[in-house]
Amino acid sequence: MNGPWDRTSGPPKKNTDQFKDFEAMELYCAKCRRAVPVRKRLLLVLPEGDKYEYRCALCGNTVGDKLDKTGQYFGILKK
Repeated sequence: MNGPWDRTSGPPKKNTDQFKDFEAMELYCAKCRRAVPVRKRLLLVLPEGDKYEYRCALCGNTVGDKLDKTGQYFGILKK
């Protein structure tokens, strides 16, 4: 039996590649008090990854950040 109720095949395999590179299009801005479009800006190039910050496209307030370990500049500082 190969259906959703088949218990002999073990636990389902997780597809972790699906959300590996996730980009924010909108985030909540406390100053605007609503979800707003964001702009991604490179903040720092670190040995552990590229640090980006997300800014509100309307008021410029910082609304989040991201450490990208697979980005364009990752590994540039490693010897």
